Amino acid sequence: MPDIQTKRVPGPVPRSADPVALRLVQPVTEEVPAAAPRARKVRDRRIDMFRGLALAMIFINHVPGTIFELATSRNFGFSDAAEGFVFLSGVSAALAYAAAMSGPKLWPGVSKIWGRAWTLYLVHLLVTVWVIGIAAAAMRFGGASDLLLKDNIQYLFKDMAGVLTGLPLMTHQIGYVNILPMYAMLLLACPALILAGRTAPRLTLAGSVALWLAAGLWMIDLPNFPTPGGWFLNPVSWQLLFVLGLLTGLALRKGDRFVPRHRGLIFAAASVLILSLIWVKVPAFADRANAFLGKLSTMGVPSLIRNFDKTYLSVPRLFHALALIYLVTALPIVRVVADSRWSEPLAQMGRVALPVFALGTILSFAARAVKAVLGDSMLLDSALILGGVFLLWAFAYCLERARAAAKAGA
Repeated sequence: MPDIQTKRVPGPVPRSADPVALRLVQPVTEEVPAAAPRARKVRDRRIDMFRGLALAMIFINHVPGTIFELATSRNFGFSDAAEGFVFLSGVSAALAYAAAMSGPKLWPGVSKIWGRAWTLYLVHLLVTVWVIGIAAAAMRFGGASDLLLKDNIQYLFKDMAGVLTGLPLMTHQIGYVNILPMYAMLLLACPALILAGRTAPRLTLAGSVALWLAAGLWMIDLPNFPTPGGWFLNPVSWQLLFVLGLLTGLALRKGDRFVPRHRGLIFAAASVLILSLIWVKVPAFADRANAFLGKLSTMGVPSLIRNFDKTYLSVPRLFHALALIYLVTALPIVRVVADSRWSEPLAQMGRVALPVFALGTILSFAARAVKAVLGDSMLLDSALILGGVFLLWAFAYCLERARAAAKAGA
């Protein structure tokens, strides 16, 4: 029941002491509903939980050759944690920056978003230097030169001047260290995307799909230097997942869903996931399915439709990622799990995603260096992977405690 405030409305001064008259002219009270307290927005813990889960899986996948890779999402379908991370980045961007872009002056909001893009760029350079340093240390102190001869680090010996020019320009990216450049480029376009998505969400999505389609059909990508080719994670293609996340976040701000919950869509999403699971787990089915894709190639069907290409976010990867995203957001049990205390370690990692991602990338190369020096063993892999995930959580925990202490002391 709403709070009631009483507003006194004075009546005329009585000329008689008659009780009836006094009652008639007594000041009356007018019931005025008090302003209802503004509802406090509750943070959607699903975003934090899945972002933390994506960070953990990215770390595991960036240490190839361990049994723990078998537990990550890429072993159950066509996409991996990167697709989920980019989608959630779009959701988070809408929730974090849409309010700053709603005032009469746009520059404060634009500068905030572009400032974040600048931070991503600086973190990318820092991580790149660490990765090269770890590879060099593995050779200098452990006699293991493998890391220096792969993942685009080897071009330092072939064209040092070109590589040192390309690194700050982000036109030369080290393998496994290429998601932040793509994310930074998407943030540069984020202010325009927020404005477009707020006023015309369907038209914004149509333009994003058209750009993704054009990039995949005509191989549009940002250029590399000094090596040939384009970016491994092509922003022109991957912007589709970011835009979908952004539109989802804008809808969440209004307490709505961008794509409604529907039984037919749930069934379709589940069917895509089951089909892809059979494809990757049943060799006989995979052989026939791949042969069918080969026939499509001879018929001239574009590679965007029939390949599993990550650079251009081909249809099998995209559909699998979208089906997984839709299903986990449509099932009520997911929210129950996210709100439970068991998801808190993942949620803590997700709430400080950038520092955790940077540390995870550095730790993954450190783990690869240790494996290169000491060799492979189940015990070593367990110590490196489980220890690395624990360190990521401990790092996130300490960051949150430090932020809470700073806020309390402010």
